Amino acid sequence: MAVNDLTRTQLDCEKSLDELSDYLSRDRTPYDESIETCPECLNALEALERLGPLSRDLLAEDAAALPPLSDSWIGRIMTNIHREMRSGRSVPISHSDPHVTVTVTEGAIRALIRAAGDAVTGILVGRCELLGDLDTVDAPITVRVTASIAWGESVPGLADEVRVQVYRALAQHTQIRVVSVDVAIEDVHIAERGDAPSSEGERP
Repeated sequence: MAVNDLTRTQLDCEKSLDELSDYLSRDRTPYDESIETCPECLNALEALERLGPLSRDLLAEDAAALPPLSDSWIGRIMTNIHREMRSGRSVPISHSDPHVTVTVTEGAIRALIRAAGDAVTGILVGRCELLGDLDTVDAPITVRVTASIAWGESVPGLADEVRVQVYRALAQHTQIRVVSVDVAIEDVHIAERGDAPSSEGERP
């Protein structure tokens, strides 16, 4: 499926990634209340904002060290962003009053994981998965993350940093009991212009 087909796919709120991408390209003007007050749209905007500059560099770069890029690489990212923006399961949060029910959506947790991973310089998250019984408070949960790494960076070093950041974000913002964060580096990309690999980096 081409990237254009993916971006036209609608989110649960009936906005498409194509619409949100256009809104970003206009610097979010004029202000669209239906977008700016929608949690799904805001999560998607954040993901697209992180992806945008890098994807443009990747598609424009003719890197001799790497094979030519097709739109399938960007397409996989777009597919995952679209899937993760859906609400998914409702994850319960414990409350002192047994008559009060508080939940957070699985989609919101996946967006949190993606943001934590993407915050690591040299990493672009591909897919986020939560494996386990999210319907039960304190059930053991395994987090699986795939990512692309900047050319020349240390694979073990950045994978460990992603694990740390994901653990930290989930501990701070959720009550799920994470027993493992598995990080798989599946792609290599050219770093954004101006972002040099770390001096201790090693070519994957």
